[in-house]
Amino acid sequence: MTTWLTTGILFTFAAIAFVIYRWGNVKCIGVTPVRTFTFIAILFTSGLDVGLIMFPLTEFAGYADLAASPEYGFTNPLAIEFGFWAFLIWAFYFLTCFYFCVIEPRVKFFEIPLIKFINNLVIIGTCAFTAYLLLTNLPWYLPEMGDGETIVSSFYLIVFLVIAAAVYSSTSIRYVRKLSLASTWLFMALIVIMWAGAFLSPESGVGEFFTTFAMIGDYFGNIHHFVLPLNDYHEFYLLWWFAWSIMIGQFTSRFVGGMKTYQVLIAMMVFPSLPIAVWFTVLYYYSANEIATTGFYNLAMVIVGITFVVNSLDSLIRLYTDNLNLTVERFGKTKYIIGNIVLMSGLTLLFKLDFLQIQWVGALAIALILGCFGYILAKKYKKVAAIEHSPKENEIDFSKIELAN
Repeated sequence: MTTWLTTGILFTFAAIAFVIYRWGNVKCIGVTPVRTFTFIAILFTSGLDVGLIMFPLTEFAGYADLAASPEYGFTNPLAIEFGFWAFLIWAFYFLTCFYFCVIEPRVKFFEIPLIKFINNLVIIGTCAFTAYLLLTNLPWYLPEMGDGETIVSSFYLIVFLVIAAAVYSSTSIRYVRKLSLASTWLFMALIVIMWAGAFLSPESGVGEFFTTFAMIGDYFGNIHHFVLPLNDYHEFYLLWWFAWSIMIGQFTSRFVGGMKTYQVLIAMMVFPSLPIAVWFTVLYYYSANEIATTGFYNLAMVIVGITFVVNSLDSLIRLYTDNLNLTVERFGKTKYIIGNIVLMSGLTLLFKLDFLQIQWVGALAIALILGCFGYILAKKYKKVAAIEHSPKENEIDFSKIELAN
C-alpha cells in the first residue's frame, strides 16, 4: 500500500506543477459560480469533517511521545497536526477541482459507466466513514452519556439523526449553500470562545497565543517531511485525503467563480489553512497546559462537529445521487430520504465492524486518478492539449446573476 500511495502522491504533485505551468492564467468558471467568499466557505466546510474538531485533542500526546514514535522528532506536535491537516495536502483538492472544472467536460472520463460506478463507490464509502468517525469519537467528548469509552445506544441515535439531517439537506442545493456558510460562522465562533477561555484568563495572556502559534512555522521549515508518509498513521491520513480528493474536486468545481488557476491553488491552500492553524493552536494550548475541556467546551465542539458532518454528508450525498440519477425528481422526496438513510446507516455500521477501511477507498481513488491520466494520453491528448479556457457554456455574464443566492 505504501508504494501505491507514494506513486499517487508523486504523480499528484507533478500534475499540479504541470497544470500551473500550462494553464496557470486560465479563468476557472464552474456550472454554478458563486462569489469567492461563498466558494471558500463551501470548500472549507465540504472538505473537512468531524475529525478536524475531534481528532487533535486525542492526538497531540501521541505526537509528543518520541519513545513510541521517534519519527516525529524533527518537529513539535502542533506542526505535526497542522501538517496532517493543512496547506500542502489541500493541493490534492486543487488538482481535482481544476480537472472537473476545465478538463473533464472535454474528456468525460468520469462519464464512462464503469468509472462512474467506481467513483460513486468511493463517494458513498467516504460518506459512511465520516459518520463512523463521529460515532467513534462521541464517547471521548460526551463521557457523561456513557463511560467515556464504550459506544452506547445514545451515540447511535445521534449519528442516525445526523445522517437523516444530511440526507434531508441534500434534497436542495439551497440548503447545501446555506449550511456551508452557517458551518463556517459556527466554527469561527467556536474558535473565538475557546481562544478567549485560554488566552484571556488570569493565568495566561494574548502573548501566549502568538508564542504557541509560532510553533506552526516549523512545519514550513520541514515541509518536505510531509510529502511522503512518515509512518502507518500518516499513511492513513494521506489515503483518507485521497479518498476525499476526487469527490471534493467534483463538487467544488461547480462553484468556482472566475478565479485564475493559480489563484484557485492559492485560495485552496491558504484560506482553509489559516483557521485550521488558529484552531489547532488553541487546542494545543489546552492540551499542553492540561486545561480541562469537559462540559461546555466539549459540548460546543460536538455541536460544531455535528454541523460539519451534516455539511460534508449533504454535499457528498447530493453528488453521488446526481451522478447515479438517484434524485428527488426521479423517486420523490420520501423514497429518496429513506433509501439514502438506510444506505448510509448500513455502511457506517460496516466501518464499525471493521468490514470496510478508508485506506481501501483512498487506494481506489488513486487508481481512478492514474487511470484518468492514462485515458487522456491514449484517447484525448490532442483535445486536452488544445484547452485554453473553461467550457464556453460556463462563461457567463456574472453581472446578471445573483451569485450569492
